[in-house]
Amino acid sequence: MSDQPKDNQQKNNPLHGLSLEQIVTALEVHYGWEQLGELINIRCFQSDPSIKSSLKFLRKTPWARTKVEELYLKTRFQTL
Repeated sequence: MSDQPKDNQQKNNPLHGLSLEQIVTALEVHYGWEQLGELINIRCFQSDPSIKSSLKFLRKTPWARTKVEELYLKTRFQTL
């Protein structure tokens, strides 16, 4: 077990404070469903995609959620 409090560990987590819905929405806006389905080969991005159906699948499928989170971290979003 780590000596660091849990709050300090979360400060080092780049996804801290982001919901899965925020992550999927940002990726969909950035890439669009078609390209997102090419980048991550999961059906919820390829067949009649929606935020709601994607969230339902990703919450039940840890390996797919990991792929989405990794793509989010690799993506360079434009900042305003």
